[in-house]
Amino acid sequence: MNLAVWTQDEAGPFQTIPMPGQSWQQDGSAKHQEHEYIRNGTAKLLTLFCPSSGEVRAKGVTTCPNTVLHPWLKLELTKVLAGLPLATNLEPKANRELWHSWQEGLQLPITLSAELPPLRMLLVLDNLTGHKTPAFVLWLFANGIMPLYTPLSGSWLNMCESVQRIIKRRALECQHPQTTEEIIRLLETTVIGWNRDPTVFEWGGKRAARRERSRQRRRHLLGGSGAVVRRTMRKHRTLSEQWLSNCQTTH
Repeated sequence: MNLAVWTQDEAGPFQTIPMPGQSWQQDGSAKHQEHEYIRNGTAKLLTLFCPSSGEVRAKGVTTCPNTVLHPWLKLELTKVLAGLPLATNLEPKANRELWHSWQEGLQLPITLSAELPPLRMLLVLDNLTGHKTPAFVLWLFANGIMPLYTPLSGSWLNMCESVQRIIKRRALECQHPQTTEEIIRLLETTVIGWNRDPTVFEWGGKRAARRERSRQRRRHLLGGSGAVVRRTMRKHRTLSEQWLSNCQTTH
């Protein structure tokens, strides 16, 4: 439907402790981490992720209340919307039906605004109370963004968590940050490196696997080549096979 899809999550908290992980040390001379550390606060990573392009927008923070998260999200989403193509203007009724279509089957659908702009983006969020703050949701609606909340105990549906695990591993493995500022620097620097050569994510859940198997069943290979057909081709029988079939029919 030509809609942009972004996902959002917060990674952490990350402590100022020795981080486990693999290193490039020679056999017999493994890298040793200190066993003592000072509790010097924690850091989090606010993350926006676009699976279709692999782009990550992130910011390191020491606290993550709504007064920190919502202004950052509004700023980053405004930048993303500015780079999107202009939305297609639909009739008011068709436009409202499009918004409603993304709430089909929900037990607790969101109450949409009376007037809705053209839909431009889908934003996947965790099912947290802070993400449902009326002022924030109304801002999303006013800017053509439909929030989609993952179900409880279903956070794996948010692909933002997958890229966060990759960034955390690259940034913090085998490190012993002494301050929260060092943790934030390591995380944000890793995000910059990721965006230089981002990796596109594709949904590969059970439904995708079933669809792929269904597509394979509708294809038939031809003679060991890479060519396929959508329907089975009638097999040509040799004279001996025809004679054997006739014998079996008469007896």
